[in-house]
Amino acid sequence: MHKKFIALALAAIVLSGCDTYNQSLGLGAGLGAAGAALVGGDVLAGAAIGTVGAIACEEGYICNN
Repeated sequence: MHKKFIALALAAIVLSGCDTYNQSLGLGAGLGAAGAALVGGDVLAGAAIGTVGAIACEEGYICNN
C-alpha cells in the first residue's frame, strides 16, 4: 500500500506542473507505467490508466485548470 501511495503522489505532483496537453499525456503514461512496475502490476495497463488520468485532469474532471 505504501508503494501505491508514493506512485500516486508522484503522479499528482508531476501532472500538476505540465504546461501542455501532450506533456500531460506523456507524463501520465510514463508515471502510470512506472507506478505499475513499482507495485508489480501490468505496465501497459498502468500506462493506459495514467493516460486516462492525464486526460481527465486536462479536461477539468479532476484538476481545476
